[in-house]
Amino acid sequence: MSNLKKKISTHMNQKSRLAVRDMTTIAILAALAAILFMIEIPIVLFYKLDLSSLPVLLGTFALGPIQGLLIQAVKSLLGLLHSSSQGVGELADFIMGAAMLLPAGFIYRFVRNRKGAVLGMAVGTLVATVAGVLSNLFIMIPFYSVAFGMPVEMIVGMGAELIPAIDSEFKFVLLITAPFNIFKWVVISVLTGFAYKPLSPLLHGKGR
Repeated sequence: MSNLKKKISTHMNQKSRLAVRDMTTIAILAALAAILFMIEIPIVLFYKLDLSSLPVLLGTFALGPIQGLLIQAVKSLLGLLHSSSQGVGELADFIMGAAMLLPAGFIYRFVRNRKGAVLGMAVGTLVATVAGVLSNLFIMIPFYSVAFGMPVEMIVGMGAELIPAIDSEFKFVLLITAPFNIFKWVVISVLTGFAYKPLSPLLHGKGR
């Protein structure tokens, strides 16, 4: 009976240490993601590339999709502290980030090798691109149109200056938003692929 109690106690202590370690990792990655969220590289029109999803995806692969979703949520909440879009941009970012990390995380959870990671990120890129198109169509573009007094026709016109075939809001998101999102998530995926293995011991707590 005494040995059983010791085993139970040891198991509970191990679970407690794992929980604390995971929460520490989540906090660090969320803070790093929030910092990267503020660093933007202009790409096309008002679309800017940031690498804030890199720590989120690393945490997803190391800890799991639910933990990755928590990192994404904390990052978006921290983003509210310096939001210039009244939280609308952070909401859209959360939706798109979740659309990437959940497929990637769940696929990798069941196929824990390089092929699983690549497949997960490929599926995640497609899902996140669709989410990005829908978020821009129904959230971001309407918001910016109202908040900045910029008629949708003006936004479409900006797109038409780059691609003459753009003559509607749908074509705008199809020909500009979608390619930008594919580019963004491919960049994030490639960087994740290069960074995950070297950082894996640290992400799993073996370096602390």
